[in-house]
Amino acid sequence: MAAPSPLAGFYRRFYRRIERAIVPVLVLVGWELFSRSGVLPRALLPAPSQVLVAWADWVFATDGNTQSYSGRWIFDTLASASRVFAGFALATLLGVGIGMAIGWSRTVEKLIEPLLQVLRPVPPVSWIPLAIIWFGIADKPAIFLVFLGSFFPVLLSTIHGVKTCDRNLLRAGAMAGGSPRKLLCHIVFPAALPSIFSGLRIAIGSAWMLTVTAEMVAVKSGVGYVLWDSYYFLRYDLVIAAMVSIGLLGFLSDLAIKLMAARVLRWQRGSTLQAKEG
Repeated sequence: MAAPSPLAGFYRRFYRRIERAIVPVLVLVGWELFSRSGVLPRALLPAPSQVLVAWADWVFATDGNTQSYSGRWIFDTLASASRVFAGFALATLLGVGIGMAIGWSRTVEKLIEPLLQVLRPVPPVSWIPLAIIWFGIADKPAIFLVFLGSFFPVLLSTIHGVKTCDRNLLRAGAMAGGSPRKLLCHIVFPAALPSIFSGLRIAIGSAWMLTVTAEMVAVKSGVGYVLWDSYYFLRYDLVIAAMVSIGLLGFLSDLAIKLMAARVLRWQRGSTLQAKEG
């Protein structure tokens, strides 16, 4: 059998490097061509090149075309990110703690879970009027909404992780003299971590969606506020730039959780490889 040529190997390596960029590039090119075709007014559907010009001024203050937002991107991003991570951190602490308790104790499950299951279907957006009444027009309503949107994915994933823990491991730990507290900390919690990280990835996406919603209504700063304010002034290029910014920030947040999970769950990767080899 003939060995593959160096040129074929080069093409394969090159394709692997650009593979993930193929579809986004095609979408951008198609969008640019459609916008320039005149089917829709360019003011209603700005081309990617036009969005890039507005975004560059928003970030670097290149020519002042975004007026009061020129050069303010980092401040708007930090304002949104602070609300996201404050609400997300609170949701993680409470969601994991309560989820561990519900998954471990039938008594706690019977006492708390009915109330949580009643609250869970209520859309977080419907809490906006109460959040404004309770916390006013500031960061607190946005943090509260982010918390609500992030809490239930973390809670349910934690409960699932605890309940699906291998009972043989628990029996082995109990036979070795482990107390319920030690079993919970050293067996159940590590076993639930893969499910918890899955919940965290869902929750961080919800967190970014909710903070943008809150900034449209209850806050006067952040990427969501820029998006809504630009809509009122018919600056759809800046609206799209804000949408793309939110998508990138959400992507980077999810990537950070994935990297953390890969580091924390190294033991899972090792056990998976052993299972495959076996």
